[in-house]
Amino acid sequence: MKYILRRLVLSLVLVIGHISADGKIQKVMLDVQIFTSDNADGKITPKIIEDAFAKEGFFISEHRDMNAPFVKNFKETSFDIYNLFTVYKKETVRNLAVDYPEIGLFTPMSMSIYVKKGSKDISVAFLSTQASAKMMGIPEDHVEILALGESIMKALHKAMPKGRLQEVSYKMKEPVGALIAKATLDVDPNADWEEVKDDFQMEFEGSLAPSGFILAGFTDLGYDFEENNITTYNYYDTYSICKLEVIYVVAQKHPEAGAFAPCSVYMYQKKGENKMYMAFPTVYKWISAMGIEDKKSIDVLLDAQKKFENILEKLTTKKK
Repeated sequence: MKYILRRLVLSLVLVIGHISADGKIQKVMLDVQIFTSDNADGKITPKIIEDAFAKEGFFISEHRDMNAPFVKNFKETSFDIYNLFTVYKKETVRNLAVDYPEIGLFTPMSMSIYVKKGSKDISVAFLSTQASAKMMGIPEDHVEILALGESIMKALHKAMPKGRLQEVSYKMKEPVGALIAKATLDVDPNADWEEVKDDFQMEFEGSLAPSGFILAGFTDLGYDFEENNITTYNYYDTYSICKLEVIYVVAQKHPEAGAFAPCSVYMYQKKGENKMYMAFPTVYKWISAMGIEDKKSIDVLLDAQKKFENILEKLTTKKK
């Protein structure tokens, strides 16, 4: 009975919003959510937020201070703090990976932790679990998705007890392009799949810097699957890819853009199949979810999208 009631409450939250620290349901309208707290005394730090997620069972993939690169490359920053933070729950991924191979689109999930110059508030921006579930083809009311959303909010309330979901002035827009870009590579059935994977990934990694991309992280999900007797895949890897110019430009008006950066790119091959699958969330999701309208941000996003698609197209065409 308790389980049924808990599931009912979580389903209600899915439709209406999140439960706040005082037990009230907060209305949530947007895919990108911003959790903000007064921090006039400076006691809430990115490390405290990281520790709260770790204690809630999240694996911390990367946590990078972006202010130094902003100043180094663009000579200024609009923030006292701007960190990109990527996390995921290993058990959640294991429980979803067999039935939902698109899980790598948001494993790890991205967040931005920021304080605008002169502000007394600290914020954490992230993509709602329902929005990411929809893109990954997972039912939004799946028990794992509901529990994941609950864990995120628990971690945030632990780190930022007086925090609340922030309202924004913009509205979401309809996307003007596909939200997921996909590519495939046929694998010779007589070839050693490990050699094919290693050769492809070596070329892929070597193609990033010349196009202005940064390899911000790498997650070998396949290793964890193998350690836990999940035998669906020969391998399952995700790359965290970032383009510094993109996040710098877009963050000027939308610091919550860190909910999409760095971007996860998955590569996997299932056992018994002679094909490598690759995909990543497109910038059309950025533009639609945050209602981006300024030309400078749209131009830099579309340019990055085109360059990254070109990398995959050249590599997959070359191998045919």
